[in-house]
Amino acid sequence: MKILVTGGAGFIGSHTVVELHQSGFEPIIIDNFSNSEEKVLTRLESIIGQPTVYYKADCNDEAALRSIFEKEQLDGVIHFAASKAVGESVEKPLMYYQNNIGSTLLLLKIMQEFGVKNFVFSSSCTVYGQPDFLPVTEETPRQEAASPYGNTKRICEDIIRDVVISKANLKAISLRYFNPIGAHESAEIGELPRGVPSNLVPYITQAAAGLREKLTIFGNDYNTSDGTCIRDFIHVVDLAKAHVKALKLLTDTDGNNYYDVFNVGTGEGVTVLQLIETFERVNNVKLNYTIGPRRAGDIEQIYAQVDKSQQVMGWRAEKTLEESLRDAWRWQQKLAKGTTKEAV
Repeated sequence: MKILVTGGAGFIGSHTVVELHQSGFEPIIIDNFSNSEEKVLTRLESIIGQPTVYYKADCNDEAALRSIFEKEQLDGVIHFAASKAVGESVEKPLMYYQNNIGSTLLLLKIMQEFGVKNFVFSSSCTVYGQPDFLPVTEETPRQEAASPYGNTKRICEDIIRDVVISKANLKAISLRYFNPIGAHESAEIGELPRGVPSNLVPYITQAAAGLREKLTIFGNDYNTSDGTCIRDFIHVVDLAKAHVKALKLLTDTDGNNYYDVFNVGTGEGVTVLQLIETFERVNNVKLNYTIGPRRAGDIEQIYAQVDKSQQVMGWRAEKTLEESLRDAWRWQQKLAKGTTKEAV
């Protein structure tokens, strides 16, 4: 089965390409490389043992998308491609609405034209906003989004659900990610965005490697055990495997119209300070960090209940926080040695 992976050269996308290949699917990448490097394709080849078909194109380019659908005869789509920095979305909301919602609308339109039924959407726990009760389940009411980024995910979920309700021959799953971290055990692919990282762990690893003068923790006056935000950190390989499980659930589901949502996390909440202390302990390094003001768009605490993912998809996270942080540091060290020069 041929599966189009939008944003397939990015952090989560590249790891999912590996897992798709290992599960017998044929991944086809589309990526504009705005937040990744083309050399990831070579690294993917070194992991899976063969080249991956890819197209350098933007998911808002209708002509390019239609050309890919005409050529490849796809069986499904996993949609990662999106702008994804919470802070940046507060500063540039129009860019986020255009890119994230526009690409999803276009994909759904072209999928319908070409009779492609299976769609896995990269959603986010940001759709829950700051929940009233923890852990969050899939039945937890979605709150007002705390950022334009979170709102784009919420709107896209609604669009997908409405298309399914219209009996448009679409089977779709939205995976609500929590906080992906770590890297592939080979240290061939991992997270290292261009410019200043917006996610915590790559900033930690860069600070540990001396590439950043210090790490700033955004706020220590939250109502948590140590005053810092609580998140549910999941290894990116576990997250990638969840996409394969979702795809298999869609292909095994009878009928032409299906929609569901699943939390993808570990079920454990960890504070930012606990994460930093764990990184220091397992990697035997000391971080230079300081406390700064709260960051616009951040919520205080969130972590998942994952019973539904286990029971319906047959998926659960297997890797520990310690493994995730060791893998993230191994990836950073490989970069520092110059054996992998570009970021993924």
